[in-house]
Amino acid sequence: SGLSQEEAGSMLSLLLLILRLWWYPLFAGWSSALGSPATFGPVFEDQPVGLLFPEESTEEQVTLACRARASPPANYRWKMNGTEMKLEPGSRHQLMGGNLVIMSPTKAQDAGVYQCLASNPVGTVVSREAVLRFGFLQEFSKEERDPVKTHEGWGVMLPCNPPAHYPGLSYRWLLNEFPNFIPTDGRHFVSQTTGNLYIARTNASDLGNYSCLATSHMDFSTKSVFSKFAQLNLAAEDPRLFAPSIKARFPPETYALVGQQVTLECFAFGNPVPRIKWRKVDGSLSPQWTTAEPTLQIPSVSFEDEGTYECEAENSKGRDTVQGRIIVQAQPEWLKVISDTEADIGSNLRWGCAAAGKPRPMVRWLRNGEPLTSQNRVEVLAGDLQFSKLSLEDSGMYQCVAENKHGTIYASAELAVQGKGPKRWGRALWTAAAGGNPHTPKEPVSFLWSQGALMTVTLDGTLIIRNISRSDEGKYTCFAENFMGKANSTGILSVRDATKITLAPSSADINVGDNLTLQCHASHDPTMDLTFTWTLDDFPINFDKPGGHYRRASVKETVGDLTILNAQLRHGGKYTCMAQTVVDGASKEATVLVRGPPGPPGGVVVRDIGDTTVQLSWSRGFDNHSPIAKYMLQARTTPAGKWKQVRTNPVNIEGNAETAQVLGLMPWTDYEFRVSASNILGTGEPSGPSSRIRTKEAVPSVAPSGLSGGGGAPGELIINWTPMSREYQNGDGFGYLLSFRRQGSSSWQTTRVPGADAQYFVYSNESIQPYTPFEVKIRSYNRRGDGPESLTALVYSAEEEPRVAPAKVWAKGASSSEMNVSWEPVRQDVNGILLGYEIRYWKAGDKEAAADRVRTAGLENSAQVTGLHPNTKYHITVRAYNRAGTGPASPSADATTMKSPPRRPPGNISWTFSSSSLSIKWDPVVPLRNESTVTGYKMLYQNDLHQTPTLHLTNKNWIEIPVAEDIGYALVQIRTTGPGGDGIPAEVHIVRNGGTSMMVENTAVRMAHPGPVLSCTVMLILIHCLDL
Repeated sequence: SGLSQEEAGSMLSLLLLILRLWWYPLFAGWSSALGSPATFGPVFEDQPVGLLFPEESTEEQVTLACRARASPPANYRWKMNGTEMKLEPGSRHQLMGGNLVIMSPTKAQDAGVYQCLASNPVGTVVSREAVLRFGFLQEFSKEERDPVKTHEGWGVMLPCNPPAHYPGLSYRWLLNEFPNFIPTDGRHFVSQTTGNLYIARTNASDLGNYSCLATSHMDFSTKSVFSKFAQLNLAAEDPRLFAPSIKARFPPETYALVGQQVTLECFAFGNPVPRIKWRKVDGSLSPQWTTAEPTLQIPSVSFEDEGTYECEAENSKGRDTVQGRIIVQAQPEWLKVISDTEADIGSNLRWGCAAAGKPRPMVRWLRNGEPLTSQNRVEVLAGDLQFSKLSLEDSGMYQCVAENKHGTIYASAELAVQGKGPKRWGRALWTAAAGGNPHTPKEPVSFLWSQGALMTVTLDGTLIIRNISRSDEGKYTCFAENFMGKANSTGILSVRDATKITLAPSSADINVGDNLTLQCHASHDPTMDLTFTWTLDDFPINFDKPGGHYRRASVKETVGDLTILNAQLRHGGKYTCMAQTVVDGASKEATVLVRGPPGPPGGVVVRDIGDTTVQLSWSRGFDNHSPIAKYMLQARTTPAGKWKQVRTNPVNIEGNAETAQVLGLMPWTDYEFRVSASNILGTGEPSGPSSRIRTKEAVPSVAPSGLSGGGGAPGELIINWTPMSREYQNGDGFGYLLSFRRQGSSSWQTTRVPGADAQYFVYSNESIQPYTPFEVKIRSYNRRGDGPESLTALVYSAEEEPRVAPAKVWAKGASSSEMNVSWEPVRQDVNGILLGYEIRYWKAGDKEAAADRVRTAGLENSAQVTGLHPNTKYHITVRAYNRAGTGPASPSADATTMKSPPRRPPGNISWTFSSSSLSIKWDPVVPLRNESTVTGYKMLYQNDLHQTPTLHLTNKNWIEIPVAEDIGYALVQIRTTGPGGDGIPAEVHIVRNGGTSMMVENTAVRMAHPGPVLSCTVMLILIHCLDL
């Protein structure tokens, strides 16, 4: 070899080399008896996939694909819902190649689960399942929708109530007409879960008619339907500010499959409009996620995304939150599959397959399409299939099937059992390295090896060379013989340097969130490539997983360091670094201990239930390598309460405790409890919730609030209060106990009002005088007794209409459409509280029953009435009013409105510019007989330097105003004014380029289309007439 003994000893340390041979058939007769290499079982190239077929589709058929590669070619059959289909000529189900064609499909006959079976003489395989579903979208109900009414400034929800459908829908809303769609902004939100429209804070622009548009998207069809319009009416504006109240909530638990898109919805009412913020309670939000208000969208969910998410709605008045958990599950995915195998008669065989998924997949086996169970020489153990003493009848097609509730996957392989003589191999090259140990299957034959030296040969034909060195390189020939014949084969042995770990990883002890680098360096034969692989507890580490915690720390060929970023508890375990070439490999192990907050306690049990206390017990969870320091107890009211920390006895629960008393609970309330453990590294995940319990009943502890009243019919006393919510009732048989008496009286009257929802009581007595003060008290009761009494409130009995009419009513026309009215106010009387006055007015010659009415908002003694007809005589009366109605009418007064102002605007307008002034003239307007006199003119002036217009008054038919020298143009409106009001304006647009004047005819009232009039350097355009 050319190497010294020392060099050979340092480079070559191979202790054992195992050389094996694969034999080809010695005789052609054996080959034909055992099956030609061109014969193989079915292998799917195209399998059926699930389809969604619209019930209203014009398509006349559905095709489910199936094609398999096989020799001889495969025959095909189909199953529907587990039963083999009869595919007869002329039926609706036709077989075309391997494809199944369903003619004129209907939901009643054809919806179901389909599988294709491909067979040839070797065996049978079953395809994956394909579900044929039928989609539909019915029409909305034809019934008219009830109008929705709320106060301006409040939030409102308009329900969509979509019709029956499959699959899910997308939603939009129309306002008044198509295609005026409601915008997606911070104030409006359309839930894609329910279709409901939410408006956080209404304003006047929201008035109108609304229709829900629902759209179904199927494989090759889209359909939309509209609901009937629903009217949104707004009452008077409520100017108050309101804290947020979340109305569109995502569920407490959302299940999703790995890779799916997950969308959480959250929207709140409030004034000001709340701002929505999202956070992950037990982690951080990915920057790739869409967190635009009011949805959180995870485009491709993974197991790292599982956890609790919180939506917070906030404005200047407060905040509201809702939490829910995303639970990530996964369809089955193969970790290990079976492959085509040739085996000898009488040998043993073990096949295995493994699948990942959540929930954990169950594994079963098929042989030639039929279920395979343990029998005789075959043992089925979940993912393992074992054969003892194989026979020819064991040949066939085998399938491993992994399934959970989210899906089923199939892995197929052919088993060929053969009886044969030795197989011959042509020339081969075997490469071995120091420390190498190759393995090959055994043959039931006798062997003789030859190289010209004595070697050790085992009974199964293995040649063993000990203390291998470079001198062992060369040609090796194996001679094999059994009762069926003889064979021999020659190969070449080449020896290489062994691969060694030169720097092994060290064990480490870290905390959750730390970073760690495990070193791994290796040496190898320079003629071969070196690769590093890492495993955790014997499972390969995936470095390419998006957002994963593992990184390769170097790109050098001999350095395979592993870096763990932001270590979590699941990253603890046995790490193995493997350095490999095509010939051999070496590995070293290290243990990483990750310490973190404790795991969730288990087995939370509630006992000793009282009205305000319970006793909790639990079992310890994992301390995650750091002693538990204390426990925290939380409770929530069901069904949708928030988890809140509770008071306990003892106050501080030490880490070795497993029971504590909960204090300060509400009586007669449903609760769930959970426990969290803490150590020096933080607080861990809480336990699962306990079973739901209800605390015992107790006497009410809080008095009702909102005690008030008033109004009603004569002789009535109406008392109102705020109904008490469920959490304050403390027991069954709930109601209210009222006490009341006339102010100054010594005796109280009492009455019981049963029912928690009661909110008023009417006491009727003809002897009650109008607007009499009563002292009122209230308490609640249940079947355990009476609760505390409220403070005394003063409530007045029903009012009656005012008895006195206003005096000295005076009215006078103020313009052609207005008149002023005044009167002498009346004094407050004992019938009630005066709220204001009602003015009734009607034309002379009409009946008073046709009178129009206008009310004052307070106790003013004058008002202006508008919207009148010109030059018309009116009769006027005034009445006082209170909550009971209006009092007697005053004596009537008369007033006549002015004539209307002239309908013609000023004409023949001309002007003259000087350096610092603008002089404008026009023809005087002469009123007609039915028009009021002209007492002057109003001119509104605006120029390009000052956009705010100025008003000028004159009693002549001309005016001169100062102007700046650098103005470019001016807009002027001129109109008449007089007793009947202001007339129609004439508007001119003046462009200044010089100092000359021009005139335009009065064309405004004829609404002609004016053109430009030019004189020297001045242009005038008559635009249109506008009311000032």
